[in-house]
Amino acid sequence: MTGDLDYDLYILGAIVFLALCSFLTRAGYFLFGDHIPLSDSVRRALRYAPTAALIGIVVPELLPWKAGVGPVFDIKVLAALVAVLLYWRTRSSLLVIVGGMVAYWILRALSHWIS
Repeated sequence: MTGDLDYDLYILGAIVFLALCSFLTRAGYFLFGDHIPLSDSVRRALRYAPTAALIGIVVPELLPWKAGVGPVFDIKVLAALVAVLLYWRTRSSLLVIVGGMVAYWILRALSHWIS
């Protein structure tokens, strides 16, 4: 809170409005999903929505772009490669999380130690 009542009410109103919009769009499918038939092509396309959302979150975190430079590679990319290799060899989601984080911590410690 900034102390400026008009500004604070504007921000709180925006948060409430966006939360309401988010709730209605998500709850709308659960309330009316059985009454609105989806074609087979739409159902097939929706199978890829979670993967697309995950890629949309993970890739910008791993490869942040800088204007005029392009993607910036750092130890996050190496830790992600370790996690992918672990999944490829074991198919264990838990091992991916643990192994990727351990690889990140080790690489970060090594980078601090070297510099």
